[in-house]
Amino acid sequence: MEISIKKFEELTKRELYEVLKARCRIFVVEQTCPYLDPDGKDYEAYHLLAQENGEIKAYLRFFKKDRDTLQMGRVLTLARKTGLGNVIIPAAVEYIKNNLPESKIFIEAQTYAMGFYAKFGFKIRGEEFLEDGIPHTPMILNIK
Repeated sequence: MEISIKKFEELTKRELYEVLKARCRIFVVEQTCPYLDPDGKDYEAYHLLAQENGEIKAYLRFFKKDRDTLQMGRVLTLARKTGLGNVIIPAAVEYIKNNLPESKIFIEAQTYAMGFYAKFGFKIRGEEFLEDGIPHTPMILNIK
C-alpha cells in the first residue's frame, strides 16, 4: 500500500478522476445523498491517497479552516474491513504535525463514526447537526 499526500496541482489527471469517482461512489451513491462534491476546496487542500497498484483504496483531504486549525473531511475507504481507516488518519495527523504550522484538526464526523475518530483523540466540540439529511457531530483534535 502506497500512501501519498499531494496538493491539488500535484495530482495526476488519473488520480483526480479516481478521487472524484470514489467520493461520488461513497458520499453520493451509497449514502443516497445528491450534492455537488467538487466544492472548490480541493484546490487548496492536501489530498491523502492510499493506493495499491495505482488503484485508490482510501482517501481523505484536509485544508486550512482558520489561523491555527485545519479541517479534515471526505474520509473514505473503498477496501472495507481492512483497517485502512486506522492507517490514513494517523498518516494525515503525522504529516500535519511534522510539516504544517496548525495545531488543531477539525472534522464534521458523521455521528455514527464518532467512536472511530475518538480513538485517535478527537473530542466532541459542538452539537449534532444535519448536513444533507445525515447526522454529523463537530470534533477537534489538538496536535501541538
